[in-house]
Amino acid sequence: MKVLITGADGYIGRALARRLAAPGATLQGQAIDQLTLCDLRLPEAPPAPQVRAVAGSIADAAVIDAITQNHHDVVFHLASVPSGQSESDHELGLKVNVHATLALVEAVQRGGAAPTFVFTSSIAVFGAPLPARIDDDTPLRPSLSYGAQKQMAEIFLADCTRRGFLHARSLRLPGIVARPPTPTGALSAFSSELIRALVEQRSFVCPVSASATLWLLSLEACIDNLLHAAQCPPERLGGHTAWTLPAQRLSIGELVRAFEAERPGASALVSYRPDEALEAQFGRLPPLTTARADAAGFRHDGSVAQLVRRAARALDPAPA
Repeated sequence: MKVLITGADGYIGRALARRLAAPGATLQGQAIDQLTLCDLRLPEAPPAPQVRAVAGSIADAAVIDAITQNHHDVVFHLASVPSGQSESDHELGLKVNVHATLALVEAVQRGGAAPTFVFTSSIAVFGAPLPARIDDDTPLRPSLSYGAQKQMAEIFLADCTRRGFLHARSLRLPGIVARPPTPTGALSAFSSELIRALVEQRSFVCPVSASATLWLLSLEACIDNLLHAAQCPPERLGGHTAWTLPAQRLSIGELVRAFEAERPGASALVSYRPDEALEAQFGRLPPLTTARADAAGFRHDGSVAQLVRRAARALDPAPA
């Protein structure tokens, strides 16, 4: 079993690489004999003999040639330019989020049997303002370049699946917590910033109100879902190639109260200074129904307490 991960030095990519490089790890019931990792830099590549690290931009044709020299049975395409940077640098967003995806697909489909291609899309494809409820029939109307670029990739991958070039599984990720701080970060990073502050027991001025609502998933559950996508039997997928992942809809207030239950005194650390534009784009998420994803076996954390414990554990090895 040969596996490729792009964006392997990102928050999700590092966790996925660690899981797949662990002793005895398997995918689709087979041992992983080669795990190719690609990102701009790979300082935390697992020191395992099956790991091959290729540093460079996925938008560089030479890098794509280097990572696709061998056929891969499974590709996890996580590399992207995040929402804030995609909005401020449209050309870079297109180059990485669209053009590089097309080039990667063209390269991997030349290698032999059609690979399983797991793509991290985003709930940004729905845009804002959102309707009163989101379900599998909600039209995609992205209101940021990032969401539009993710939708373009979803459409392209669905067509490639129809043509038999690969087997696409596009997962629309909700807020994954708690992400580390980044200089170009996602505009929606305030939820992770809040969780980091509460774990570190420091004050936090929240840029959205306590009533702002989010769709959240822990990193652990996110990795579980990516691996499930790579291994789920085709007959269970119902002919679909894209799913909105199940997530818990929580208000900021509910999230803070859940931390208070685990770590008394947490709520006193939080004050509020809402940014109306930010909350309108990222803090008014309606009820979410994910019947197709549920039927295919994708899962969220199960409870807010479990989400909080997992998010805190990922940041702080001490018991939450």
